[in-house]
Amino acid sequence: MSQKLTVTELLQQLSDQNIQKVKVAVTDLDGVLRGKVMSFDKFKSIAAGGFGFCDVVFGWDAGDAAYDNATVTGWHTGYPDATAVVDMQTYRRIPWENDLPFFLADFNDGKGNCSSVCPRSLLKKIDRQASDEGFIAFCSQEFEWFNLLDNSTELYAGKFRDLKPITNGMFGYSVLRASQKSAFFHDLFDLLNKFDIPIEGLHTETGPGVYEAAIMYSGILEAADRAVLFKSGVKEIGFRHGVLPTFMAKFSEDLPGCSGHVHQSLWSPDAKRNLFYDKKSKNGISPLMESYIAGQLHCLPHILPMYAPTVNSYKRLVEGAWAPTTITWAIDNRTTALRALPTGEKSTRLETRVVGSDSNPYLAMAACLASGLYGIRKKMKLHIPPTTGNGYADKKHGVLPASLWEATQAMKQSAVAKELFGEQFVAHFAGTREWEWRQFSKVVTDWELKRYLEII
Repeated sequence: MSQKLTVTELLQQLSDQNIQKVKVAVTDLDGVLRGKVMSFDKFKSIAAGGFGFCDVVFGWDAGDAAYDNATVTGWHTGYPDATAVVDMQTYRRIPWENDLPFFLADFNDGKGNCSSVCPRSLLKKIDRQASDEGFIAFCSQEFEWFNLLDNSTELYAGKFRDLKPITNGMFGYSVLRASQKSAFFHDLFDLLNKFDIPIEGLHTETGPGVYEAAIMYSGILEAADRAVLFKSGVKEIGFRHGVLPTFMAKFSEDLPGCSGHVHQSLWSPDAKRNLFYDKKSKNGISPLMESYIAGQLHCLPHILPMYAPTVNSYKRLVEGAWAPTTITWAIDNRTTALRALPTGEKSTRLETRVVGSDSNPYLAMAACLASGLYGIRKKMKLHIPPTTGNGYADKKHGVLPASLWEATQAMKQSAVAKELFGEQFVAHFAGTREWEWRQFSKVVTDWELKRYLEII
């Protein structure tokens, strides 16, 4: 990273190193990196002012199928180029691609075109709000994911059946299983660190071939950048080891789901005081943190698709599956939606446990921060008491929507969501989630065939 260098200085440094090409990427609504390799001469010409990138990246789904209900872009607009602006502070080298220089970009042409629906632009907007209100938001995301044997040719031919994990059995925190795939395991840790994604911890999780990683905390925009690049990086490194990682929220009905918990705290403008911590309070939680928690709980059913964006997300959000189903909070309780961790002046934070590993980190973190700020802005009191014991049984304050369709309709009609993120974003994003549900609803599944083919 070269945050201390000016654009001119960084370009000169790359020129002195005889760099011939760079990779640049943006992130779509599903959190998928879309990018290109360009010549260094081309990159120099667009480094300051941006470049044209087809706005179809916000007009199609994860499978490149064009939405039929999008207003921001579509057949009716002709899918023109939008202006993508390179963030020079995201400079990295990709160690598994011969240290190829890499940069992230987002959309901002000064006219609102695409920037209103660009996930990274949205998070930057919410982060600026926090700064304007006197806070620095620190964040980190942790992921669980399954690692499968990479037989993608056979998978496409066989319609994704007979998937085999890289290891067998339920081996959470297993030194044995990590050692058995040590080359892949250590490459993840070492190469991601070299890619400026510092890993705080990496271990096996319960389930065949499951790993969990915690990324080191940072400012919220950098945290989201790291999380997006972590998911892509794990897949790229995995390919080189014959491994196919998946960040599906629920890979198998018989196995645990995969989370993408977001940890967050607000600090003073000089980044010296954790404003969530109050040593004078009974539990170490400040009134500010209480309002932040109250805001998240209030907003949660209004913005759930930003945490749980796929049809599959809701297969994870079921009782007894280590994922929340109720509008609850508690101190150090893994059965509630929000887990407060008042662990001292430096580490007091909130863990939002609703978030799945299939989330778009920019949208998930934007949702966390915006809803927390909403509670602070509205001076909300934390009237919901902390849950004692089983959060699944504590339903008196509400339960989460049970499907993507239900959650999307709640968000689409929500004045709260529109206040937080703007009408254009809510309309467009809700439309993309409705599209996702429609694609799922017309498919005849294996379950239906087994259930009905012979007996009905």
